[in-house]
Amino acid sequence: MSTLLVFVHGWSVTNTNTYGGLPDRLRNEARAAGLGIEFRHVYLGRYISFHDEVTLADVARAFDAAVNDTLGTEIAAGKRFACITHSTGGPVVREWWSRYRSKQSASIECPMSHLIMLAPANFGSALAQIGKARLGRLKSWFNGVEPGTGVLDWLELGSRSSWALNTEWIRSGARKMINQGAYPFVLTGQTIDRKFYDHLNSYTGETGSDGVVRVAAANMNARYIRFEQEAPRTSKGKLIAPMLEPTEVKTAPTTAMRIVRGAAHSGSDKGIMRSVYRPENHPRGKDVTDSILQCLAVTDKDAYKALTADQAQQSTAIQKEEQIEVEERLLLRDPVFVHDRYSMVIFRITDDQGYPVNDFDLLITAGTEGDPNRLPSGFLVDRQQNRRSRNTVTLYFNYDVMIGTPEIRHDGRVIRDASDGAGCLGFRIDARPTDGFVHYLPCEAKADAEKLKQVLQPNQTTLIDIQLSRVVHKPVFEIDKTKTSPAETRDFKRIKPGKAVLD
Repeated sequence: MSTLLVFVHGWSVTNTNTYGGLPDRLRNEARAAGLGIEFRHVYLGRYISFHDEVTLADVARAFDAAVNDTLGTEIAAGKRFACITHSTGGPVVREWWSRYRSKQSASIECPMSHLIMLAPANFGSALAQIGKARLGRLKSWFNGVEPGTGVLDWLELGSRSSWALNTEWIRSGARKMINQGAYPFVLTGQTIDRKFYDHLNSYTGETGSDGVVRVAAANMNARYIRFEQEAPRTSKGKLIAPMLEPTEVKTAPTTAMRIVRGAAHSGSDKGIMRSVYRPENHPRGKDVTDSILQCLAVTDKDAYKALTADQAQQSTAIQKEEQIEVEERLLLRDPVFVHDRYSMVIFRITDDQGYPVNDFDLLITAGTEGDPNRLPSGFLVDRQQNRRSRNTVTLYFNYDVMIGTPEIRHDGRVIRDASDGAGCLGFRIDARPTDGFVHYLPCEAKADAEKLKQVLQPNQTTLIDIQLSRVVHKPVFEIDKTKTSPAETRDFKRIKPGKAVLD
């Protein structure tokens, strides 16, 4: 087959050496495999992504113009292009597809045949919140040049833009993309390049990630769950609405995802793209190039389904191989790291009038009584509230700890004791204000075993939309009936909330 190949790098790259030996090696190995790949490059370096006014949507527009200018004639002649992206390049091309292709009929073939994303920040990165100044000195972040706030806003966990793109993907985008003949793939690592570790920022050494992007944030296999609070009612003279009930549960169609052995986010030693050596079949980068060529060889839904299943099995095997990491140190005892599997859950709280609820407590519960004290030690690794969308909070769970783990031993000693896990999962919401003329009532989704399975999946993200009932009391607006003429006046400066409006 003859395919145009488009590389889309991450942010703020100033030199095409960011691709390392990957383009040359792919060309040579593809030719040997008879794939007949033709090369084209789309350079985003001219788009000054470290300027604050540039957003991810702006780059998606520029990408569309670049495709039309550079490949338009060949696309019009019936040729298609495959796209290999790194880091934020993945969301850029996904945004392009959503804006310019997803609205078309599924029967219209997409000019892009393959989207192969290396370490994509599909659900964002925890690093985005630490700020421009500190990101600028992290060599592992987007190849060493800091992005602007327009980029960071999208990349911050739980941003409005990433939420919109990913809910569209879960609800229909994944199936429609495949129906248009465009096959998506994620290749990502879970190795930390310790020489890039920043002792002031633990995210650069966070297990379950490649030092920048979590496996769960790269993976496009995800779920969307919507909970709605029951209507308020009066019980024993008290206004209550204690239950949150699920009203929508959507799971994205199964999408290809493979964990690459020994791959970090960037850098010439372990970076998933930059570390690939040019010589054919060289051990450095072989896992990456072999996986890319397998992706490019997919030409129909059956082949895509088969490769997706195979990559899932390979990922399981690699995670078992990489569970124990020993960092060798001279004259000191070698530290041992346990690489568990993780799950990311992003909660968004709004009310039934569409207002964001920015002030709330979110409590995770477990056990049949819904007791937070029944959660296992180390179950929650990180919590982030989005700075711009304060009604959105991201929790990073240790999936293996949540479901229970066997004893882990290394070199004759116990690294971690066995644990039973949570067994059940639930959550409570206490939103403020809790009283007054307009307020919210506490509520919960009862802890049970089904929610644990539904919400937490290894290496995956779940989006949870929670709609609260906004309680308005009748004295907010009242009409007085008077008996005198002219009408008597009434001071209502010290009026109390009184009864609630119960629809």
